Amino acid sequence: MTLSRVFFPEMSWLAQLLLVLCGTVFIAISAQIAVPMFPVPMTLQTLAILVVGLAYGARLGTVTLLAYLAEGAAGIPVFASGNAGLPYMMGPTGGFLVGFVIMAFLAGYAADRRLTAGIFSTSAVTLILSALLYIPGLLWPAVAMGKTLDTLWLHWMSPFLIGDAVKAVLAALLVTGGWAIVRARRS
Repeated sequence: MTLSRVFFPEMSWLAQLLLVLCGTVFIAISAQIAVPMFPVPMTLQTLAILVVGLAYGARLGTVTLLAYLAEGAAGIPVFASGNAGLPYMMGPTGGFLVGFVIMAFLAGYAADRRLTAGIFSTSAVTLILSALLYIPGLLWPAVAMGKTLDTLWLHWMSPFLIGDAVKAVLAALLVTGGWAIVRARRS
């Protein structure tokens, strides 16, 4: 069971639609909270995506991320720094955008399988997923833009590692905190 199922046990199509809409708004807002860096800003997107995946489960989390990307492709300024559109999606961050869908699915899959029962297991899942995000995130500029491993490490990965680890643990704390509140109310 995921947090979304606790609050919407019947999970009607209207509840699912509302959750997807709320999830995309949450991710879009988190994308605007940014620290300017080159070539991509550091945002709270990954924190929000992990929370959505863990709280919604694999299926609804994936649908939410696909809806988020569709909003951006349609020109709604949901990406970092208010960016949108297909040209932006094909730019330097394209691999990370694809990776976000995978991240939400895998976070949701872990939650669906109850691999996120406590703070330590949830933190382990979120840290692993944050590290895995670098695979499509760095593969994209390596292939599409001809970036070298040195450049990718120096400018695209190493400056973000500590922040991504902190965001991963914060996502784990938020979701396990949500479960603690649910358990306390049931008692």
